[in-house]
Amino acid sequence: MNVQSIIGGKGGDVTTIARTASLHDAVRALGEHRIGALVVSGDGRAIDGIISERDVVRAASQNGADALDATVGSVMSTDVVTCSPGDGVDRLMSLMTERRIRHLPVVDDRGHLTGIVSIGDVVKARLTELEHENRALADYISGH
Repeated sequence: MNVQSIIGGKGGDVTTIARTASLHDAVRALGEHRIGALVVSGDGRAIDGIISERDVVRAASQNGADALDATVGSVMSTDVVTCSPGDGVDRLMSLMTERRIRHLPVVDDRGHLTGIVSIGDVVKARLTELEHENRALADYISGH
């Protein structure tokens, strides 16, 4: 299974936020959409950064409630790891484990944002693969 099939099943919608938005706006968007990260983008195609729940918690631990008045751009991660539609689940698991990240924006061959996959999406895809493999093995052993 690859990224394209994961996106095909869940959709390519990506919630983005501008770097000039406040952390309060980011928290509201995270809660409203029930997601763990927002891609920071001015136009919805180019990736300026990513802000996750972890980034918000770090800012709050350093600055208290005043952190919510800071801009997304002041706390976002700018070293964004991305993936491509053709990348397989094994590659995603490796990237997420090595880099200790839970969200990977998906970019096309021009570097434009086309989707996002979370660790939950990857785990679900891997479980589906294992179920298919187990079923095929069981059918083979039973002669079906």
